[in-house]
Amino acid sequence: MQASKSTNLELLMLERAASQNTNQWVYQLLRTNLLCGKVQPGLPLTIRGVAEALGVSPMPVREAFHRLACEGAVEVKNNRRVIVPIMTAEKFSELCDLRILLETHAAQSALPYIRDPDIVSLELIDGKIDEAVQEGNVENMSLLNQDFHRTLYSANPFQIVVPLIESLWLQLGPFSRIAISKLEKIYIVDRHVEAIAALKQQNSFALRRAIEADIRDGIASINSVEGIHNYFEGVA
Repeated sequence: MQASKSTNLELLMLERAASQNTNQWVYQLLRTNLLCGKVQPGLPLTIRGVAEALGVSPMPVREAFHRLACEGAVEVKNNRRVIVPIMTAEKFSELCDLRILLETHAAQSALPYIRDPDIVSLELIDGKIDEAVQEGNVENMSLLNQDFHRTLYSANPFQIVVPLIESLWLQLGPFSRIAISKLEKIYIVDRHVEAIAALKQQNSFALRRAIEADIRDGIASINSVEGIHNYFEGVA
């Protein structure tokens, strides 16, 4: 991934797949940037400005922002500006509670479908996360962490909750990134290792406990960052 800069915006650039049209590529690119928190809450964007940064016409950017607004990731204002919404304490708490509820359910429902190749894939992703931590690559940490969870949950071919979970990630992504970028110590306890051990043992209770602890550790990290609530409504 490379970065594209505009006056007030720096985006991670994704290579466009041969199968993607412009609309699909722009949507995927903006969605990825929101998932890893590349755009700070409250930062105003314009459709034209983003289009110029990406070298495309305004139409696919407008369509992408419309889809992302439907997912709760951005707000489109009357003056055609787009922002990542400022959080409230109540909404943050609700989103975190929903993550725990949905993701522990998704992990447990995926457990019967986990096979050795799935475990190998999860171990490889967790190794890449360790490398990103060592490199201090905040974007890769976020995206790889999501990839770990997505890979686990999607082992269930009948899983329908993943899009709902990703909607929560989109809304929490900016705050997770702010926390990760300011923390000196990350992943003191690797909950992914605990989750993998539970998968190998086919231990549903231990898997649920590991996933819940992983999410709660992330929430605690966000709340521990000085100044994080400056990004919440009602706080100066």
